[in-house]
Amino acid sequence: MIPFSPPHIDQEIIDEVVDTLKSGWITTGPKTKLFERNLTNFNQNKATLALNSATAGLELVLRWFGVTAGDEVILPAYTYAATANVVIHCGATPVFVDSNADDFNISIKEIKKAINEHTKVIMPVDFAGFPIDFDELNQLVKYQDIKQLFNPKSENQQKLGRILILSDSAHSLGAKYNGKMTGTLCDITVFSFHAVKNLTTAEGGAIAFNLPEPFDNQEVYSEMNILALHGQNKDALAKTQKGNWRYDIITAGYKANMTDILASIGLVELKRYNSDILIKRKQIFDTYTKAFEEYDWAEIPVYETITKQSSYHVYSLRIKNISEAQRDAIIQNIFDKEVSVNVHFQLVPSFTFYKNLGYNKENYPIALDNSQRVISLPVFYNLTENQINTVINAVIDSVHENLITK
Repeated sequence: MIPFSPPHIDQEIIDEVVDTLKSGWITTGPKTKLFERNLTNFNQNKATLALNSATAGLELVLRWFGVTAGDEVILPAYTYAATANVVIHCGATPVFVDSNADDFNISIKEIKKAINEHTKVIMPVDFAGFPIDFDELNQLVKYQDIKQLFNPKSENQQKLGRILILSDSAHSLGAKYNGKMTGTLCDITVFSFHAVKNLTTAEGGAIAFNLPEPFDNQEVYSEMNILALHGQNKDALAKTQKGNWRYDIITAGYKANMTDILASIGLVELKRYNSDILIKRKQIFDTYTKAFEEYDWAEIPVYETITKQSSYHVYSLRIKNISEAQRDAIIQNIFDKEVSVNVHFQLVPSFTFYKNLGYNKENYPIALDNSQRVISLPVFYNLTENQINTVINAVIDSVHENLITK
């Protein structure tokens, strides 16, 4: 069976992890701090905090910004549930909006319709690693009529003076928009290093700060570092200094820090990310595209334009003019041919928890249509040429077995 997205673990990573284990320092320490600095250099943003997950990062930012009951956060209906769950955790209300017709990403036009005096944050998602229209979104929140709607309740909201743009860039490390790296494209960006991501630390994530003046991004990094470790004003590394054992708890914080074991994996992966990992993933994308563009039933995903370059995270192929039941039958046939595929995504409003809150997937027709016709294909570093051909043939044969029109 060809797997969908196994992690890329080789001897160099194993050696780096063993080095950490032998060092006697396995929690947050020197390698985590080095990973943060390397991420900042890679993305060219202003400061980076490494954490145990992207989900933790999103929630910490919402709480830092003062999002709470009565507030609204705008996000795409077409995303993973974590994007919405963190809003619920803060007591706020997720406001889902529909997608673009071509690239799966959130519609800026629909965002504008959803903004009101309760809106505190817009949380776009770079689906499959393809950046949203950041210039348009950044401009939108600065329009005077939009700013006049903003009703700040916290110190940080007053300081920013407008809606915060918090990008869920779980898929898009290394993507570019107008030549700029993801991580520099809006106020705050959050990355995921989960096991299936392009760059993994087994579990993990990071917050990339790029806040405008008068914010001091290094100062915000320090605040968030405290919030991520129980509200403790010194981490374990700081307390190792002579006579520096005493600490204080200055807020009721959370437990979200990254460990040096996880950072060890990330250090190796980041070092070869542009020169090796992204190149291999692009080759897989291009091979799939060349094979499927010959067929009228194939709707090829957009992953490169004049202004945008994807991180090639997920190859989501849509099949034209099919029902969800037909798509599911095609998926089953592909699995029967020993190829693992997936679906990115089921709409968040379609899940039981959100249906029970009153959300209805039918209110997001473009996103719903996409979710019913999409099949995500295997993309991972060690995918061989023979395996790629097996995937391609399995998809083509399975589509033809289920559709009258070839």
